[in-house]
Amino acid sequence: MAAHAHAHGHENTSVPMEYRTEQSKMNILGFWIFLGAEIVLFATLFSVYSVLHNRYAGGPTQADMFEIGGVMAQTLLLLTSSFTCGIAILEMRNNNLKRLLVWMAVTLVLGAGFLFMEISEFRHYVHMGATMQTSGYLSAFFVLLGTHGLHVTMGIGWAVLIIIQLLKRGLTPVTARKTFIISLYWHFLDVVWIFIFTFVYLKGMVG
Repeated sequence: MAAHAHAHGHENTSVPMEYRTEQSKMNILGFWIFLGAEIVLFATLFSVYSVLHNRYAGGPTQADMFEIGGVMAQTLLLLTSSFTCGIAILEMRNNNLKRLLVWMAVTLVLGAGFLFMEISEFRHYVHMGATMQTSGYLSAFFVLLGTHGLHVTMGIGWAVLIIIQLLKRGLTPVTARKTFIISLYWHFLDVVWIFIFTFVYLKGMVG
């Protein structure tokens, strides 16, 4: 009986903390389903953009607007933030709360840097006369990128709340699950950005 209990205990600790309760497993599964709905949302926005991407109505085109330097800097910030988020989860699984918090903070700083650059880019476009009302292309462009930017903003706010919980309660199966879920969300936003970078910016610059 003791040997069985020991084996069961060993089995429990070999499972990542965020998966140790049935509630956590259900919550993580539920979040994957939610991400499926998010994929449908962004797929719809990309479809609209693909239909309207050459409807300029005499307004600015991609060639007039896009500068590779700024876009590459934004991409580098977000890709790096996804990497640091991955390190944070590794530290969580090593049960190192301090390092988890440090890497989460670095992730959020990079995410905030990305947002700052995106808002600056939008302001530049508006100054050059590229607004949502200018053309079908610009409507689709701003809605697609604005939706992604809004998701990044919500992700930063959500992560800050989780960091506060980690500081108050430490690493528990519940806080580990919440941290893991926000990491899934962050990686998802990174993947969406890769599609934006490829199909909006690169394709727009190439012609």
